[in-house]
Amino acid sequence: MDFHLVHNWKGKVKIGGKYLGKEKIFIAGPCSIESREQAMIIAKEVKKSGASAFRGGVFKPRTSPYSFQGLGKAGLKILADVREKTGLPIVTEVMDTRDVKLVSECADVLQIGARNMQNFSLLKEAGKSDSAILLKRGLSATIEEWLLSAEYILKEGNCNVILCERGIRTFEKYTRNTFDVSAIAVAKTLTKLPVIGDPSHAAGRKDIIIPLSKAALAAGADGLMIEVHNDPENALSDKEQALTPQDFAWLMKEVKG
Repeated sequence: MDFHLVHNWKGKVKIGGKYLGKEKIFIAGPCSIESREQAMIIAKEVKKSGASAFRGGVFKPRTSPYSFQGLGKAGLKILADVREKTGLPIVTEVMDTRDVKLVSECADVLQIGARNMQNFSLLKEAGKSDSAILLKRGLSATIEEWLLSAEYILKEGNCNVILCERGIRTFEKYTRNTFDVSAIAVAKTLTKLPVIGDPSHAAGRKDIIIPLSKAALAAGADGLMIEVHNDPENALSDKEQALTPQDFAWLMKEVKG
């Protein structure tokens, strides 16, 4: 698998191809969009600290059907407003083939989450979109399976694919998942596709996100995706791993310093 591509988020952010090894990208924002006020506060803060793009979920795949599932279409309107007000490109998850076109209208990057990495119908539909696609590695997926899932998108004609290592399920209990830093390095040898790391989902705890971020960048990651919330204790999802805007500012100083 050897691609030589330039990845373009609708003209706003470039990563990969001839940009490989240049400026790193930093995607930051809450696990879930909870309100317009919350989204705007966080977006302005992470932009101030140097974030390249804003992430926030509006369609949320949750283990429990009783957990907060996101604001849906109302959340998309909030993301569109965030993009207009801040100028930050938007990254958000799409879960259903029927929503790809709708989500593409307000998002620059469509995220395909770990649970949908081998949802081949969704991969094919995403491949027909003109939005960039951020493909997360599945919970128990091998590197080969991860890259072959990317091929489903590329085969449909969408070359703007970004791979994301977010930790895999192992026997270890001290972290939510095991951050496979070696997968970042290996993927970089097997493909020209850009690879970023998501230490937030890997750790499941905020106290080790900075060292994991440094490890990902040292392994060759082209960027990071970090969860940031203005009030983590009252976050509707993943509060244990969310950094405050102040924490994120510190992380940016650490990884850029």
